[in-house]
Amino acid sequence: MQFHAALSDAATRTEAALADWLPPEDTTLGAAMRHAVLSGGKRLRAFLAIESAAIFRVPAAQSLRTAAAVECVHAYSLVHDDLPCMDDDDLRRGQPTVHVKWDEATAVLSGDALQTLAFELLAQPQGSIDPRLAVRLVLRLAQAAGAAGMVGGQAFDIAAETTAVPLDLDSIRTLQSLKTGALFVWSAESGAILGRSDPEPLRAYATALGQAFQIRDDLLDVDGDPEAAGKRLQKDAEQGKATFVSLLGVDGARQKAHELVSAACDALAPYGSAAGNLRGAARFVLTRGN
Repeated sequence: MQFHAALSDAATRTEAALADWLPPEDTTLGAAMRHAVLSGGKRLRAFLAIESAAIFRVPAAQSLRTAAAVECVHAYSLVHDDLPCMDDDDLRRGQPTVHVKWDEATAVLSGDALQTLAFELLAQPQGSIDPRLAVRLVLRLAQAAGAAGMVGGQAFDIAAETTAVPLDLDSIRTLQSLKTGALFVWSAESGAILGRSDPEPLRAYATALGQAFQIRDDLLDVDGDPEAAGKRLQKDAEQGKATFVSLLGVDGARQKAHELVSAACDALAPYGSAAGNLRGAARFVLTRGN
């Protein structure tokens, strides 16, 4: 219960801050940006940013900036992934996707604007983040979100759809670590950066967490509830994609997810009871969507 209360609190505070920092909805662009980032979502990445910072007693105003920034990048990636030229989805979080609700040009532009807003939030002088730390956060977020991270993973995923040889398990791990895992790692390590501490334990935690998260996503694509998921499921099987489930089987994938969650919790040992909510997040990944 403590974890769920902390997750809800992080979501509420992050969404309130985003509502203040996003452009007003009296323009199409502003309305589309707000729809993309405020229409649902568990805010797990924001939670990781806030909770990792709390370990080092970072002022809440600073971690709220990192939480909002990563949610902006995540939302932009979803807007673009949903476009007809990529995954071509009509629903996201139970709501019409941006290109369906408005048009493709608005989707592209709102995604672009959300991405740049993330860096603005981190770099603003009135954000109370030490400029030297802000530079580190901006650099690491650019790396996590760009060709060496999330975007590179999406390109890898698209290329895999037409390759003659299906991806093997190592390739899927690499794809996941880029497309999904990189933002999890940045979210967790951002707290250590703000706290002027070694980020390696939190990186190890988030790496294992991100892979378990993707395995759970693959499992939900097989046997999840489309209404609860708020999006179309079983797309991977329809497209013949290799996934953790297709290669490990349902039982093997579940076992691997459990092993990864244990590894994630073990990585938090240096923080003792201060990382209790982060351990709760790892266990939550195993059951999310049920």
